[in-house]
Amino acid sequence: MEEVLEKAQSLIAGYDDELARELPEGVEIFDAHVHLGHDIDGMTGVYEDLERINERYGISRCFMFCMDELDRHPAFRAANDRTLAYAERSGGWLIPFVRLDLSEEPIEEANRCLDLGARGIKLHPRAQKFHLNDERLAPVFELAAERKVPILIHGGRGLPPIADHLRRLVDASGAQLIIAHAGIADLAALAACFGGKSGVFFDTSVWSPIDLLSLYHLVSPEQVVYASDYPYGQQPSSLLIALRTARLAGLNDEQLRAMLSGTAGRIADGDPPLELTPPIGSQTFSQPMAFARIHQYLSMATPLLWTRQADTIGVLGLALNACEDRDGHAEERDRIRQLLEAARDLWRVLPDVEDEGEQRTVSRTTFRLVHLADILAVTSGA
Repeated sequence: MEEVLEKAQSLIAGYDDELARELPEGVEIFDAHVHLGHDIDGMTGVYEDLERINERYGISRCFMFCMDELDRHPAFRAANDRTLAYAERSGGWLIPFVRLDLSEEPIEEANRCLDLGARGIKLHPRAQKFHLNDERLAPVFELAAERKVPILIHGGRGLPPIADHLRRLVDASGAQLIIAHAGIADLAALAACFGGKSGVFFDTSVWSPIDLLSLYHLVSPEQVVYASDYPYGQQPSSLLIALRTARLAGLNDEQLRAMLSGTAGRIADGDPPLELTPPIGSQTFSQPMAFARIHQYLSMATPLLWTRQADTIGVLGLALNACEDRDGHAEERDRIRQLLEAARDLWRVLPDVEDEGEQRTVSRTTFRLVHLADILAVTSGA
């Protein structure tokens, strides 16, 4: 297993060069969504690991908050204290957000942490089991507007439609809002409510390139902020998915710089939002059939890897077969094939791994290979 894992990690590291070619020269990078702590799902975000990643990829600042912590009761108080301590330790590159539980003194905890230096509020309706029509939310949004701090709210999987209730909260309070995970839980409705609305932003922390292509054609480029969702999102794929889809949609270097740092920097510094320009991109998407087939099979592989199941369906084999199509784009298909062969070899050892930590490493590394292959499949030849 060690040899196969080392080969896979080396292949992933090679995409740092690809990333360097994609980045605008001298660009600053601001990650608008990272976690530090220990989640109840077993995931951990480690200060030293994040620091190493940021140094390697030139990320200068992050909005940072805790996870759904093992000691989250009462009120995320202990976890929020760790968040504040991490931020102080960082000397400024970590910008702390206070995480709230609506059932446990949210206003008191928000004020306590904001008084101690927190500069934003994090809400997670799925993890903390509340709906967006919850009457306890209005005072939180009003407080954010009063204290002039942004709210970052989970907008990804596991939610019912949220757009209408969220619009009412923002309209009533005037609070600044960052919708995480490109708002994929309710993207069309969220874009209809907030596309072109100053002070509302969407972050890029998703796994599907198609979701980001959809986001770009629905909202202003100045409403999009780069985010990794570390430790769930990893480099270099997190930056590559944002950059390659943005370029495919037609964002220019100035707009890329705003997405990568400028817009989030203005939020952090309390500056007014940039003037919004019309959305960029197309309502339709076309690509060579082989890449479409590869994307389809890799989408099937993703939930299997998330749940650490073996590839009993044989989806990687189907994706590898699609790499043999003779429709041109041989170089891109060969790069995808290399990633998928490494993923196949690593995935095969997963059933034999007994240690929980090693299982997580193998499955996550396999997913990283598959994710890179999918990014290439969607953004090549289109």
